[in-house]
Amino acid sequence: MNLRPVVEAHGVRLRPFRAQDSADVVDGCADPLTQRFVSNLPTPYTETDARWWIDVGAPAAWTGGGTAYAVADPATDRLLGAVGLNNPVPARGQVEIGYWMRPAARGHGLATAATRALSEHAFAAGAARLELLTEPENAPSQRVALAAGFRYEGLRRSAGASRDGGRHDLLAWVRVAGDPPGPAARLLPDLPGGVLTDEVVALRPLAPDDAALMYRLHSRPEVVANQAPPVPPTREAMERRCRLAQSGWLTDEIARLLITDVASGEPVGSCGLSYTDVAAGEASVGYALLPDWRGRGYATRAVRLLAGWAFGSAGIARLSAGTVPDNIASHRVLERVGFRRESVQRGRLPGLAGARLDDLTFALLPADLR
Repeated sequence: MNLRPVVEAHGVRLRPFRAQDSADVVDGCADPLTQRFVSNLPTPYTETDARWWIDVGAPAAWTGGGTAYAVADPATDRLLGAVGLNNPVPARGQVEIGYWMRPAARGHGLATAATRALSEHAFAAGAARLELLTEPENAPSQRVALAAGFRYEGLRRSAGASRDGGRHDLLAWVRVAGDPPGPAARLLPDLPGGVLTDEVVALRPLAPDDAALMYRLHSRPEVVANQAPPVPPTREAMERRCRLAQSGWLTDEIARLLITDVASGEPVGSCGLSYTDVAAGEASVGYALLPDWRGRGYATRAVRLLAGWAFGSAGIARLSAGTVPDNIASHRVLERVGFRRESVQRGRLPGLAGARLDDLTFALLPADLR
């Protein structure tokens, strides 16, 4: 690829690093967030490390078939961050793209702008495929990938090296030369305004701080009895679920939400939605409430809100819900929302000790929603 030394596009300037950038390089690379997700940085990161990068590391990236651009403010030329290409695979026309931003430059769309600018320049120079790899817990970087037009392609098991010498998974986001401009489409969009509410209950995305509550809810015997298989979760598994909730939403795997009482702000329970058949536009819902909030219509309100978002912003055509046949309380919730019983699938679900459980299926169409 024949890449220019300076690129200006989307409100940012990509240029070579300069000696006067050293303090800003330290500001970006010594930051805890950068250190957390860029495992090959020295710790602690010092002025000496920054000078080595400017004088040796960045030029070596160019001679090795990649690039290392400083991302600068076009008005002041001050360094905002870095973006570059690495690990080229010429036979595939493929190269990886990566970036970091100084703390003060985050939250303004500058990482997206820099990624878009370099992506477009790389395609114009002959690249066919760009990969952007993120850690599963790095939701902000995943949002940058989506906003820059990269689509989620899958999990790369043990593709990342940890500081402790171990390995960890990475998520692969890909953009190819023929992709349309603009952000990548999502099956599960963000909630409008970040929350769904009917002024009695509110639904918001699950967060890492919800782990203790989720463990308490989903380890209750009556909740465990109505899942398949009926095995209580471990505390570690619930913590991981909450840490990865944003990523699960952004990769279109599942939208997990916390249900809260609007008047008190207290948590009520949780619910979720995931696609069962993308081509058919079908998704399934699930929910659970803490004992003190049952019998007040909160589950009905939560499922109704979730269904309204599914048929509206998410563009889903049909919702299903599977229950064990004797979960009468859940059946009543679904019927109050407008779900209709459709079938009993015998032995569909795993039980304990090799047993199988029947699955009573309900379904909802947009016209059924009450």
